[in-house]
Amino acid sequence: MSRPALELADIFRRHGPAYRQAHSMPVPHHKLMRAIESCRTAALGGHVDTCSQCSHSRISYNSCRNRHCPKCQGKQRSQWLAQRKLELLPIEYFHVVFTMPAQTAAIAYQNKAVVYDILFRAAAQTLLTIARDPKHLGAEIGFFGILHTWGQNLHHHPHVHCVVSGGGLSPDYDRFLHCRSGFFLPVRVLSRLFRRLFLELLQRAFDHHKLYFFGELAGLMEPLSFARYLQPMRDCEWVVYAKPPFGGPEAVLAYLARYTHRVAISNERLLSMDGDHVTFQWKDYRHQNRSRNMTLSADEFIRRFLLHALPVGFQRIRHYGFLANAHRREKLDLCRGFLRTDPTGLLPLIAVAIAVAVLPAEPVSDSVARCPVCRIGVMLRQQILPHLPAGVDSS
Repeated sequence: MSRPALELADIFRRHGPAYRQAHSMPVPHHKLMRAIESCRTAALGGHVDTCSQCSHSRISYNSCRNRHCPKCQGKQRSQWLAQRKLELLPIEYFHVVFTMPAQTAAIAYQNKAVVYDILFRAAAQTLLTIARDPKHLGAEIGFFGILHTWGQNLHHHPHVHCVVSGGGLSPDYDRFLHCRSGFFLPVRVLSRLFRRLFLELLQRAFDHHKLYFFGELAGLMEPLSFARYLQPMRDCEWVVYAKPPFGGPEAVLAYLARYTHRVAISNERLLSMDGDHVTFQWKDYRHQNRSRNMTLSADEFIRRFLLHALPVGFQRIRHYGFLANAHRREKLDLCRGFLRTDPTGLLPLIAVAIAVAVLPAEPVSDSVARCPVCRIGVMLRQQILPHLPAGVDSS
């Protein structure tokens, strides 16, 4: 795969020093920027490979492995997708998105770990509660959620994408119950329960002194002001929407390949860096997903990217229902038995073989990669390159 003409690392290398000097930043933001700037450069060390036939040599530098880096996470994504492939059932899958009003997004930005966790918990409890209700489905569904904090224009827009099974296990675990074809659960019911649960959890976090407020929101530390701030959100409609069902398990995997293990923007969307300005491509969802170009000052572009830096150790992909980690294997086996998908008991072994076969080449396999020049020999590792000392120019 060819290198994009412009990378996030290029922007950080050129404009990062001035941005760090002009702005007060938390330590994790400094580390994030430094990691991306040094990714696959001599600063992180690397190795020299030589062809066994034609003596062609190449230098490969190490990755930063930071989860915000557009060039990293490929191996982790491939492994995660392979595991999800093993868990797909021959049923419909639905895409449900939970969003929050701008007022709560402002609180979330100043309390990322707490409010993002509330977003997950409220969304999961909403889906599980409504699905278990006999008036709707009466079953335990399985799903996972992926946190996104950005819109196409890189503004702060926290929301959770959920990929949800179109059915689930009956309360006594004696059969599999399917959703009505093409219909998951009533969106208005989901929206109102989600609003109530989210605000209850947010109030509980406030009561337990887990929320902090700065700048324009500093007044919310006072209980009465906090209550007044939340009141309009109790009365407005919250946006929860369910997209049409996926066109089969293959479409689920195609979707996942685009949405997991990335943050904010890919290098492919970056178009140009002209002086102190950066231009990137975005989709205008309000106008039929029309593709547009947006130009920002480098300072503003970096600011918007850093809005989406995740709290240290925060888990942005979570599993629930019959896909919850504690009992996933047992309940998936139950589902497969009721759906009669595996009468031989060989499906897991076959799926593993298929998943491994479709995995892309991983960076660790460079030592046995085919030579790009002669196409006959293999590249053999000849030398390990150490990290450059701090302060040494790696460009």
